[in-house]
Amino acid sequence: MGVETASANRLTITASLLERAALRYTPAGVPVMDLLLGHQSPQQEAGQVRLVTLQLKAIGFGAIAESLGRQPLGVDLEAQGFLTNTRNGKGVVFHIQDFKPI
Repeated sequence: MGVETASANRLTITASLLERAALRYTPAGVPVMDLLLGHQSPQQEAGQVRLVTLQLKAIGFGAIAESLGRQPLGVDLEAQGFLTNTRNGKGVVFHIQDFKPI
């Protein structure tokens, strides 16, 4: 099964850039940027509107990491990517594959 035909794991989210670590590099020399995103929105659930607030660990690699490193803290982003477990398996991290400031 190819990447495009595999089960869906896609996330698009509008979020604020809350924290950004220093740009680092993998042993292979690929740039990496660790981030913390914040999201807040009203959502409809079971006929009621609830205010959803969350923080999400995120990461970008390569040119995306370098571009994320140039964004000011507090900027709102529309980001797309996929979710995976953290290294210790006790959380979720959003791998950003594309984004735009909004």
